[in-house]
Amino acid sequence: MKYFAGLDVSLEETAICVVDESSRIVKETRAPSEPQALSDALRKLDLPLERIGLEACSLTAWLHDGLCAEGLPAICIETRQANAAMKTMPNKTDRNDARALAQIMRTGWYRQVHVKSRQCRLWRALLVARRTVLNEMRSIENVVRAILREAGVKLGTPSRTAFADRVRELAGAEAMVMVEPLLSILGSMLKEFARLTKQVLDIVRKEEVCRRLMSAPGVGPITALTFRATIDRPERFGSSRAVGAHLGLTPARYQSGETDIQGKVSRCGDELARTALYEAAHSLLVRSKKWSSLRAWGMNIAKRRGMARARVAVARKLAVILHRMWADATEFRFGKEAAGPASA
Repeated sequence: MKYFAGLDVSLEETAICVVDESSRIVKETRAPSEPQALSDALRKLDLPLERIGLEACSLTAWLHDGLCAEGLPAICIETRQANAAMKTMPNKTDRNDARALAQIMRTGWYRQVHVKSRQCRLWRALLVARRTVLNEMRSIENVVRAILREAGVKLGTPSRTAFADRVRELAGAEAMVMVEPLLSILGSMLKEFARLTKQVLDIVRKEEVCRRLMSAPGVGPITALTFRATIDRPERFGSSRAVGAHLGLTPARYQSGETDIQGKVSRCGDELARTALYEAAHSLLVRSKKWSSLRAWGMNIAKRRGMARARVAVARKLAVILHRMWADATEFRFGKEAAGPASA
């Protein structure tokens, strides 16, 4: 007899349900959301567990690694499929959710989610911290601009390092009473933002894959490390073309009968990586001075469909190219330049 377990994880406690291959509930229990506590609770059941399913959440990677280290067959389930199964239950409880996850494990109707390595999770945490500080700095700068506009002061577009000096130069005494605390906060955040950026640069200098990815135009240290941390292992993709869809850079489609609608990009992948690739595509199209077949392809799309669509298209193609560069351990190939008028 085969047995399957479903774990509904919450912050403090996890609901556990075990079913057999005939769908009969064998055991239900609860345990603290700790790897060792869950491992002990599952071993006390003394049942040959075929699969143990966890829904993807903030604790999943930590618990998954702990259970696998104990030799238990833990699997991380794709969130949308788990949610679809849970909706079949009339009442939303942790106990019912664990039952639904156990049934998913029994039927095999699930998509396994790749759990990234601990190193990649740490890199991603660093990138998220840096992006959060940057967003908060931008929010405070916008508040300062709004306060000064009330007094008719327009700051223009000073650099981030010159922002505080520009404000002190133009703002009056009355406005500075409100603005000065915000400028002090900005100064501290700018200092810490530089520290986080330096950590990223130090990692990229030592990481061979990141240095190889940076040979592509438009790809800097932030984009390279973001892509490296998101993909983790290139061999988990059977085709490089699948990377664009994985990151939500391919059009969503709705087809039913005679209706066939192809919409905007799905945006169902990793937002951090998608944003980094979009910014890299913008840099490649607008700032890059060196000719490449990728840039020429993107500019042709920009002429026909507009720059916004060109950025998305180049971001998708850039994701495919970076994956192939990583998998093949090759540098970026700029392509063969078109012949000039003289040689023609």
